[in-house]
Amino acid sequence: MRKRFLDMAKRFLNVTSILFLAGLTVSTALAENSPCADNGAAHLWVSPRYPEAGKPVRIMLVSTSRALSELTVTDSEGNRIPLQSRRYGGPPWSVKTTFEQLNTGHYRVEAYSDGKPIACSKFVIGQSHAYSELNEWNRTTEAFYSAWIEALFAAPFPENLSLPSLEPLLRNAEHNFLHNYLGLNEDAGLPLTPDCADLPYILRSYFAWKMGLPIAFRACNRGSGNTPPRCSTPTLMTEFTRNPNTPASFTQFSRKLANTVHSGSARTGLDDESTDWYPVPLRRDALWPGTIFADPYGHILVLTEWVPQTAEQAGMLWAVDAQPDNTVTRKRVWEGTLLFADTNNAGPGFKAFRPLISTASGQWKMLSNAELTNQSEFMPFSLEQQQMTPDDFYARLTKLINPNGLEPRQAYDAMFAALVEQIETRVTSIDNANAYFRKNPRNIIPMPRGTAIFQTVGPWEDYSTPSRDMRLLIAMHVLNGLPGKIVQYPDLFVMHGKAPQDVKTDIEHYHAQRIHQHNIRYTRSDGSQQELSIAEVLARQSAYEMGYNPNDCAEKRWGAQPDSKEYSTCRRHAPLDQRTKMTQYRPWFKELRRPVQ
Repeated sequence: MRKRFLDMAKRFLNVTSILFLAGLTVSTALAENSPCADNGAAHLWVSPRYPEAGKPVRIMLVSTSRALSELTVTDSEGNRIPLQSRRYGGPPWSVKTTFEQLNTGHYRVEAYSDGKPIACSKFVIGQSHAYSELNEWNRTTEAFYSAWIEALFAAPFPENLSLPSLEPLLRNAEHNFLHNYLGLNEDAGLPLTPDCADLPYILRSYFAWKMGLPIAFRACNRGSGNTPPRCSTPTLMTEFTRNPNTPASFTQFSRKLANTVHSGSARTGLDDESTDWYPVPLRRDALWPGTIFADPYGHILVLTEWVPQTAEQAGMLWAVDAQPDNTVTRKRVWEGTLLFADTNNAGPGFKAFRPLISTASGQWKMLSNAELTNQSEFMPFSLEQQQMTPDDFYARLTKLINPNGLEPRQAYDAMFAALVEQIETRVTSIDNANAYFRKNPRNIIPMPRGTAIFQTVGPWEDYSTPSRDMRLLIAMHVLNGLPGKIVQYPDLFVMHGKAPQDVKTDIEHYHAQRIHQHNIRYTRSDGSQQELSIAEVLARQSAYEMGYNPNDCAEKRWGAQPDSKEYSTCRRHAPLDQRTKMTQYRPWFKELRRPVQ
């Protein structure tokens, strides 16, 4: 999977090694011969930080005000250099291109929107020059962080992006615009295996390290049954703003970070300001790539890309998450992947990192909720998600992703595809558990007690799937409930004059056909492949209420009947005491209600 993905990405993406903010200092002769008025409509970034003649150079323009249609590059002799670029949607909008080599000299870049030039900047190759270090968070750096996230996780639809960890992406110059930014071969040995809670922090701190930006994080408790987690004073990390920024400094910091943050860090109350995160408006222009969704139970998704709705294709919102086994997967954002609930013990919803800025006295501080409410530099603070019921939240999100409404069958196909992605991700998780037991055939993984099955450490965390199976069961429930939603929320769909009840009946018939038209395969205990239709997977739904224990064989976890040929290869069973506990916890899964931790 990894090789196929990287080969595929090579054909579709152009990204390079390193980066600096260019166009700040240019030669007097070039300025006189080629006037270039930078009006701030788009900001130019060049890779590497110190680009050398004859080596690959990449550039990216990022705009927060309008879409970018193209860019041009001209050398100091006035020659326009041919290029192929890739555009990314927005906001923020970006255009990226790569040059295999450029000669020493000065270069002029112009950005266009709808065929009209809107911005101009310059950069220098292979000459000693001075430029300003970028060492503060503002709208420009936030926009670049967002564009970097989008490019890092970009992959052609409908290919799945599923990798064993974050390392293959951050070590791949074709995806990671900041790869080897410092020119120290610094990405080669970095430990980049975050789990769910660590992922957004590691992405943010990696970007801060490369760009010389400050970063902060807090130690938090896990809350209680009636109160969200609370956090202590922030730990400030300003060393990245001073050179040299070595791989060792980032490794040391990332270890401290991973030992501090956890699933409670993002579940803090929406109105709490002693936090690393703050809630943003549920609007398209406020949900940039890099924004997270924190569910009430501790799972975190990082938004990566908006795909606009067209006449031929439904709109999509992509996000990535990490699992306890360190796998990183891209998935669609929909009701089956976002668990939104009205609860007293968490503040769920879309959130952004609380900005860290310098004060007039030279100190650093994190902005308060009041300071974030009425300003234009960062996403505004908003409590509107706190006022929403789950049904209202999902309806609003659906409208953001597909503002023109969806044909009912188009809506079904999008949900169906998203469910299949979740099932295929579960295949990978169970395969990882099988690989563990092939290396440790006599081991029995201890099972935690009570709600700890959802949040613990060690092999159980790595290879069990209670959280994933809970989300899968919810996704199945959502797909099965689509016909009823057409009647409940008809304004979300394009009905062409049909009565909602008639459309509901049509989708029920369509569902009965589609679930027999797609299959998945999982690996049995003897290494052979077992094929199941989606209809069979759905029919075994009750088995997934007790299918999360890695001590059980794959056949049992996929719901094979004990007297079937499929089940005949099963050789591993959870101990009786664990089965007893699972029976006690089964109502949580049957009723789709994750217990308070």
